[in-house]
Amino acid sequence: MKIIRHRLQDDQGKALPFESTPNQGGTLVPEYLVLHYTAGRDAESSIRWFKNKDADASAHLVIGRDGSVTQMVPFDRIAWHAGISRWEDRFGLNTYSIGIELDNPGKLQRRGNRWYSWFEQSYDDDLVIEAVHKNESEPAGWHAFTPMQIDVTLEVSFLLMKKYKLKDVLGHEDIAPGRKNDPGPAFPMSSFCSRLLGCREEQPPVFETTTHLNVRSGPGLQNPTVSGNPLNLGAQLEILDSQGIWQLIDVIETGTDPDIQGWVHGRYLRRVT
Repeated sequence: MKIIRHRLQDDQGKALPFESTPNQGGTLVPEYLVLHYTAGRDAESSIRWFKNKDADASAHLVIGRDGSVTQMVPFDRIAWHAGISRWEDRFGLNTYSIGIELDNPGKLQRRGNRWYSWFEQSYDDDLVIEAVHKNESEPAGWHAFTPMQIDVTLEVSFLLMKKYKLKDVLGHEDIAPGRKNDPGPAFPMSSFCSRLLGCREEQPPVFETTTHLNVRSGPGLQNPTVSGNPLNLGAQLEILDSQGIWQLIDVIETGTDPDIQGWVHGRYLRRVT
């Protein structure tokens, strides 16, 4: 992909899908990239909502779970995605940032043996990560992003960072803590930042296992376990990368858990810091 006159094009010069929204402002000179989840049923319904003047909201891009990209606002125009927000000395990040919305229902609640979104759609356990949000204190379910979705978001983000010389990539939860919690703990922000900017958080988040948990050599039950299995209940670890619900982890060495790396199912992890 490439950016021509503030619009995304494919490598053959064909414009990517563009669905204009009335919910936009004046000229934008962006400094940051802000990631969100849509909290919607699917990408199509979110796009329809952003095209509705009554929504009073929009984003520059919507990225579907299949990796499809729809642009709604040119990158030199203000989109209404950040709301009341602050980062460092900047207030009202709509005026300073490009917003990407990722198709994802967001925070889920468990009832019985199923997870449910706010719009009452249910989700299987293997598509849900149970974790405590960094700005909250109680665990919740979070719908996993797809590998394709993350890879396309990374590709687009590289383009935007280079084209507009952006300073940083942020989550909505960073610029509006307590009011917003997207993209949430299911999005691998630490590894995403590392791949995009060549940096890591000074203190990466720590997770713990919620059961005795096997560590595998690859993302999936078809891969063999690695030595040192299973991890103890409460073993602490850091997440290095993600492929859907599967997480590449590095175990924090203790007296009972060796320092090993491998892949685990994200359902059995919860964030502790």
